[in-house]
Amino acid sequence: MEKDHSKVNIVPAPQGYQGHGFFATRLKDVVGLARANSMWPMPFATSCCGIEFMATMAATYDMGRFGAERNSFSPRQADMLLVMGTISKKMVPILRHVYEQMCEPKWVIAVGACASSGGIFDTYSVLQGIDKIIPVDVYVPGCPPRPEQILEGVMKLQEIVENESLTHRGSEKYEELLKSYNFE
Repeated sequence: MEKDHSKVNIVPAPQGYQGHGFFATRLKDVVGLARANSMWPMPFATSCCGIEFMATMAATYDMGRFGAERNSFSPRQADMLLVMGTISKKMVPILRHVYEQMCEPKWVIAVGACASSGGIFDTYSVLQGIDKIIPVDVYVPGCPPRPEQILEGVMKLQEIVENESLTHRGSEKYEELLKSYNFE
Protein backbone atom coordinates (compact mmCIF):
# COMPACT_ATOMS: atom_id res chain seq x y z
CA MET A 1 0.00 0.00 0.00
CA GLU A 2 1.54 3.27 -1.11
CA LYS A 3 1.27 6.43 1.01
CA ASP A 4 -0.22 9.62 -0.37
CA HIS A 5 2.56 12.25 -0.09
CA SER A 6 0.54 15.03 -1.71
CA LYS A 7 -0.64 16.28 1.71
CA VAL A 8 2.85 16.59 3.18
CA ASN A 9 3.70 20.19 4.04
CA ILE A 10 7.41 20.79 3.45
CA VAL A 11 8.78 23.85 5.21
CA PRO A 12 11.85 25.74 4.00
CA ALA A 13 15.12 24.65 5.60
CA PRO A 14 16.99 27.01 7.95
CA GLN A 15 20.08 28.77 6.70
CA GLY A 16 22.87 26.35 5.97
CA TYR A 17 24.41 24.24 3.26
CA GLN A 18 22.34 21.49 1.74
CA GLY A 19 22.62 18.99 -0.99
CA HIS A 20 21.26 15.61 -1.93
CA GLY A 21 21.19 13.61 1.30
CA PHE A 22 22.83 16.14 3.65
CA PHE A 23 22.25 19.38 5.47
CA ALA A 24 24.84 21.41 7.39
CA THR A 25 24.31 24.36 9.71
CA ARG A 26 26.00 25.99 12.69
CA LEU A 27 26.30 24.08 15.97
CA LYS A 28 25.00 27.03 18.01
CA ASP A 29 21.80 27.07 15.94
CA VAL A 30 21.19 23.35 16.49
CA VAL A 31 21.94 23.56 20.23
CA GLY A 32 19.73 26.66 20.61
CA LEU A 33 16.88 24.96 18.77
CA ALA A 34 17.21 21.81 20.90
CA ARG A 35 17.36 23.76 24.18
CA ALA A 36 14.41 25.98 23.29
CA ASN A 37 12.17 23.05 22.40
CA SER A 38 12.99 20.71 25.26
CA MET A 39 12.69 22.77 28.44
CA TRP A 40 11.55 20.97 31.57
CA PRO A 41 9.52 23.23 33.85
CA MET A 42 9.84 23.28 37.63
CA PRO A 43 6.61 24.81 38.98
CA PHE A 44 7.04 26.76 42.22
CA ALA A 45 3.41 27.66 42.85
CA THR A 46 2.14 29.21 46.06
CA SER A 47 -1.29 30.60 45.21
CA CYS A 48 -3.83 31.36 42.46
CA CYS A 49 -1.27 31.59 39.63
CA GLY A 50 -0.53 27.93 40.25
CA ILE A 51 -4.15 27.07 39.38
CA GLU A 52 -3.82 28.93 36.07
CA PHE A 53 -0.61 27.00 35.41
CA MET A 54 -2.51 23.75 35.95
CA ALA A 55 -4.93 24.85 33.24
CA THR A 56 -1.98 25.66 30.99
CA MET A 57 -0.69 22.10 31.33
CA ALA A 58 -4.12 20.59 30.64
CA ALA A 59 -5.38 19.39 27.27
CA THR A 60 -6.98 22.65 26.13
CA TYR A 61 -3.73 24.63 26.14
CA ASP A 62 -1.24 21.73 26.13
CA MET A 63 2.15 23.17 27.04
CA GLY A 64 3.63 19.89 25.82
CA ARG A 65 3.61 21.19 22.24
CA PHE A 66 6.41 23.57 23.30
CA GLY A 67 8.64 20.72 24.48
CA ALA A 68 7.69 21.29 28.13
CA GLU A 69 5.60 18.14 28.49
CA ARG A 70 7.27 16.85 31.60
CA ASN A 71 6.90 18.83 34.81
CA SER A 72 9.84 18.22 37.04
CA PHE A 73 9.29 18.46 40.75
CA SER A 74 12.99 18.01 41.33
CA PRO A 75 15.08 21.11 40.67
CA ARG A 76 18.02 18.96 39.61
CA GLN A 77 16.05 17.70 36.63
CA ALA A 78 14.59 21.04 35.52
CA ASP A 79 15.96 23.97 33.55
CA MET A 80 12.95 26.34 33.55
CA LEU A 81 11.75 27.64 36.92
CA LEU A 82 8.23 29.07 36.92
CA VAL A 83 7.63 31.06 40.10
CA MET A 84 3.90 31.61 40.53
CA GLY A 85 2.19 33.42 43.35
CA THR A 86 3.01 35.33 46.50
CA ILE A 87 6.48 34.74 47.90
CA SER A 88 6.74 35.54 51.58
CA LYS A 89 10.09 36.56 53.01
CA LYS A 90 10.18 33.30 54.98
CA MET A 91 10.18 31.45 51.64
CA VAL A 92 13.18 33.34 50.25
CA PRO A 93 15.80 30.80 51.43
CA ILE A 94 13.73 27.94 49.99
CA LEU A 95 13.33 29.61 46.59
CA ARG A 96 17.05 30.46 46.48
CA HIS A 97 17.89 26.85 47.39
CA VAL A 98 15.66 25.52 44.60
CA TYR A 99 17.32 27.91 42.13
CA GLU A 100 20.82 26.92 43.28
CA GLN A 101 20.03 23.22 42.83
CA MET A 102 19.10 23.66 39.18
CA CYS A 103 21.84 22.83 36.67
CA GLU A 104 23.09 25.37 34.16
CA PRO A 105 21.74 26.50 31.82
CA LYS A 106 18.63 27.52 33.75
CA TRP A 107 15.96 30.10 33.11
CA VAL A 108 13.31 31.77 35.29
CA ILE A 109 9.80 33.00 34.50
CA ALA A 110 8.01 35.19 37.07
CA VAL A 111 4.33 34.39 36.60
CA GLY A 112 1.76 36.92 37.83
CA ALA A 113 1.83 40.22 39.66
CA CYS A 114 2.86 38.73 43.03
CA ALA A 115 5.99 37.00 41.74
CA SER A 116 6.88 39.98 39.55
CA SER A 117 6.31 42.83 42.00
CA GLY A 118 4.61 41.63 45.18
CA GLY A 119 1.19 42.32 43.69
CA ILE A 120 -1.38 43.87 45.99
CA PHE A 121 0.52 42.67 49.04
CA ASP A 122 2.70 45.68 49.84
CA THR A 123 3.52 44.45 53.33
CA TYR A 124 6.59 43.77 55.42
CA SER A 125 6.21 39.99 55.04
CA VAL A 126 5.91 39.71 51.23
CA LEU A 127 8.85 39.84 48.85
CA GLN A 128 8.31 42.68 46.38
CA GLY A 129 9.41 40.74 43.29
CA ILE A 130 11.55 37.63 42.98
CA ASP A 131 14.13 39.57 40.97
CA LYS A 132 15.39 40.81 44.35
CA ILE A 133 16.76 37.31 45.08
CA ILE A 134 17.16 35.46 41.75
CA PRO A 135 17.64 36.64 38.14
CA VAL A 136 14.44 36.61 36.06
CA ASP A 137 14.37 36.11 32.29
CA VAL A 138 10.67 36.66 31.51
CA TYR A 139 7.86 38.40 33.40
CA VAL A 140 4.25 37.34 32.80
CA PRO A 141 1.81 40.06 33.97
CA GLY A 142 -1.65 39.46 35.36
CA CYS A 143 -3.50 38.66 38.54
CA PRO A 144 -3.74 35.78 37.83
CA PRO A 145 -2.52 35.59 34.24
CA ARG A 146 -4.56 33.59 31.77
CA PRO A 147 -3.10 30.36 30.38
CA GLU A 148 -2.54 32.13 27.05
CA GLN A 149 -0.31 34.65 28.81
CA ILE A 150 1.73 31.89 30.44
CA LEU A 151 2.16 30.24 27.03
CA GLU A 152 3.28 33.57 25.57
CA GLY A 153 5.84 33.85 28.39
CA VAL A 154 7.15 30.38 27.54
CA MET A 155 7.39 31.34 23.85
CA LYS A 156 9.30 34.52 24.76
CA LEU A 157 11.68 32.41 26.83
CA GLN A 158 12.09 30.03 23.89
CA GLU A 159 13.20 32.98 21.74
CA ILE A 160 15.74 33.99 24.39
CA VAL A 161 17.07 30.45 24.74
CA GLU A 162 17.26 29.82 21.00
CA ASN A 163 19.29 32.99 20.39
CA GLU A 164 21.50 32.77 23.49
CA SER A 165 25.21 32.35 22.85
CA LEU A 166 26.73 29.03 23.90
CA THR A 167 29.38 30.93 25.85
CA HIS A 168 26.95 33.28 27.64
CA ARG A 169 26.70 31.16 30.80
CA GLY A 170 30.46 31.15 31.25
CA SER A 171 31.00 34.81 30.45
CA GLU A 172 32.21 37.49 32.85
CA LYS A 173 28.92 39.36 32.43
CA TYR A 174 26.93 36.32 33.60
CA GLU A 175 29.32 35.70 36.49
CA GLU A 176 28.88 39.34 37.58
CA LEU A 177 25.11 38.91 37.41
CA LEU A 178 25.28 35.88 39.71
CA LYS A 179 27.62 37.71 42.09
CA SER A 180 25.15 40.60 42.28
CA TYR A 181 22.67 38.07 43.70
CA ASN A 182 25.32 36.64 46.08
CA PHE A 183 25.70 33.35 44.21
CA GLU A 184 29.17 31.86 44.03
